[in-house]
Amino acid sequence: RKKAMKQLLEYIPLIFFLIIYKLDERLVEIGPFVFTFGGIFSATAFLMVGYIFVFGYMWKSQGSLTRMQWVLFGAMLLFCSFTLIFRSETILKWKAPVANWIMAAVFLGSQFIGKQNMTKIMFGQIVTMPDQRWNRLNMAWVLVFLIVGTSNLFVAFTFPDYWVDFKVFGSMGMVLLAMIGQIFYIY
Repeated sequence: RKKAMKQLLEYIPLIFFLIIYKLDERLVEIGPFVFTFGGIFSATAFLMVGYIFVFGYMWKSQGSLTRMQWVLFGAMLLFCSFTLIFRSETILKWKAPVANWIMAAVFLGSQFIGKQNMTKIMFGQIVTMPDQRWNRLNMAWVLVFLIVGTSNLFVAFTFPDYWVDFKVFGSMGMVLLAMIGQIFYIY
């Protein structure tokens, strides 16, 4: 239950990103400050601030972040910062593919480095399986992250009008299907 709440919390900034992205750009004045609200760049700024708050809250309440959360947080800060600095939507389009490919590399690397692979580290305290099954499941997640990353890249540059929707809902749907498949595989 706690893990599901954490995952939901991680998606809140992404959902607001989608909403702000869909808004027509307009100038907003707050006192002496004037800024653009709506569109890709204000949505990106909100995504950064939202994730800083979410991961800050998680770090404060848990005392730490997982390796994967640090990887995602770092990728988000890097790609969002460069998107805003260089005012280039293309940089942000690379965030999801690169983050997913990094995850694939982490899962793949864990297969050969250390005593346990990533899936066993994450779920080994909940489920008991032979190492061979953990290895197969781990490699399945490598494949999932490669497919999700490649799909994001394909949609971002082939169907640019739909890439944000796909990033939010398509990627989430693919990972959800993989999780359901994992449950069936385990049991």
